[in-house]
Amino acid sequence: MTHTGTQTIKTNRLTLRRNTVGDARAMFENWANDPAVTEFLTWQPHESVDVSRRILEGWVPNYSRDDYYHWAIVPDDVGEPVGDIAAVKHDDRTSMVHIGYALGRKWWRRGYMSEALAGVIEFFFTRTSVNRIESQHDPNNPRSGGVMKKCGMIYEGTLRRADISNRGVVDACMYSILRDEWRSS
Repeated sequence: MTHTGTQTIKTNRLTLRRNTVGDARAMFENWANDPAVTEFLTWQPHESVDVSRRILEGWVPNYSRDDYYHWAIVPDDVGEPVGDIAAVKHDDRTSMVHIGYALGRKWWRRGYMSEALAGVIEFFFTRTSVNRIESQHDPNNPRSGGVMKKCGMIYEGTLRRADISNRGVVDACMYSILRDEWRSS
């Protein structure tokens, strides 16, 4: 699989860019400390800005790798990160990336996550050799599935008790889009 590493993506209302350690306060205040945001995720809400800073200090060195893809979601009218989106895993043998994301509650239902995911899908299909982009959500979080559908991803099925989140062991609704499907849309 051909990799390019995390590059800035510009959409109509968003800039998707590399995270910086200087984003720690925005990360903490805008999404990482909120149990409503992390309910369906695998990590606990951050207890302090120091936790967010340590997380970012772990992420930032990975930007030197060509196979690392992780973006801060920055709405143009806000000017600071309000969430993040990343390829949380990839498989070079099958040319697949698995996308995960989080967005601050204050910015839910504004179309930001759909716009960010669409930008990331376009990035992978135009700048890398990725052939399959997949993501999943807990059936109790159907709005996340709505984001995936809006971006042209196709529901493949529900994997029973196949994931873990802050809710425990949960089902996982799997979605994907293939390069040739994206081209034809």
